[in-house]
Amino acid sequence: MPVVDVQNIEGQQIAQTQLADDVFDVPVKTSVLHEIVTMQLAGRRAATATVRHRSEVQGSGKKLFRQKGTGRARRGDVKSPLLRGGGVVFGPDGRNYTYRPPKKVRKLALKMALSSKLQDKAIVVLDRFELEEVKTGTFVGVLKALSLDSVLIVTEKKNEKLELSSRNVPKVKVLRSEGLNVYDVLKYRTLVLLEPAVKNIEGRLRA
Repeated sequence: MPVVDVQNIEGQQIAQTQLADDVFDVPVKTSVLHEIVTMQLAGRRAATATVRHRSEVQGSGKKLFRQKGTGRARRGDVKSPLLRGGGVVFGPDGRNYTYRPPKKVRKLALKMALSSKLQDKAIVVLDRFELEEVKTGTFVGVLKALSLDSVLIVTEKKNEKLELSSRNVPKVKVLRSEGLNVYDVLKYRTLVLLEPAVKNIEGRLRA
């Protein structure tokens, strides 16, 4: 089992903890990670591009003029796609880009993302991250003490003071363990795990 140091928010080593082999030490396949990241980004697409077709355009259904005898081309109603302001024939209809790979693949990809961070020595485990008040300056001071820049912090439960103190800091995101995902793990340079959150993650990925 991999062993990592447990630090406090002053950057001092206070203990060590073991990480599960089947969660933090699995072979990494970039193709699986690519598939899941692509899925997440596709799910974020707005897909709002849409047009009004003939039946959706407001206007009279009356024929503009009689069929024969005028010398002009035959016409239907004002909603015809051939007329300005009429319906669109083959325009987009708000396509849905989301898709879902199998649950086993999604779970495996998250294990691979965590394993890649451990291989890169980019995982920091803290015993706790408690702030006395909501203050961005205090939070930034902790990051400097830990020599962290681009960081994803994973907590075991809601930590309102931490979440509010960090929301205006660039390249920083605070996430609860149940929301951990492949894209965010790979996006940030360092993964900071609170020690109780490690057990939550291992329990979730072993279930």
